[in-house]
Amino acid sequence: MKPKRTILSVDDNEQSLSHRKIMLETRGYRVASFARGEEALARFRQGGIDLVIADMAMPGLDGPQLIARIKELSPQTPAILISSKVRIYEHDSRADVFLTKGMYAPIDLLERVRLLLIRKRGPKRLQQQQQRTQPFPSQIGVA
Repeated sequence: MKPKRTILSVDDNEQSLSHRKIMLETRGYRVASFARGEEALARFRQGGIDLVIADMAMPGLDGPQLIARIKELSPQTPAILISSKVRIYEHDSRADVFLTKGMYAPIDLLERVRLLLIRKRGPKRLQQQQQRTQPFPSQIGVA
């Protein structure tokens, strides 16, 4: 059985946070939910987070700021930014994916999560396969 991936979900709207948590947990993910960016960042620093989903507008540390700090600590951690505002271009964001609330189906979020997690672990798996299939250096006999 493959290990469960842990998703950090951050949203100051309790209903959205609860809905997202249930949706992800029923698909086999572990979810750490927080209403504030500062609490989420503290949890991220403890380790074991595979992906971050953050709301854009939150009091205190907002979504883009949270994602920027997480990317400083761990650039390979995928991040999804969700907003009720359509214009993300007003904000500088390091998120891998931007979704607009109400403009995507739950299956869209689940598919983005799945693809980002595959992409995160992909290069390591590819490197391991290459090491197994190429036991000898490719430069044998070259002077």
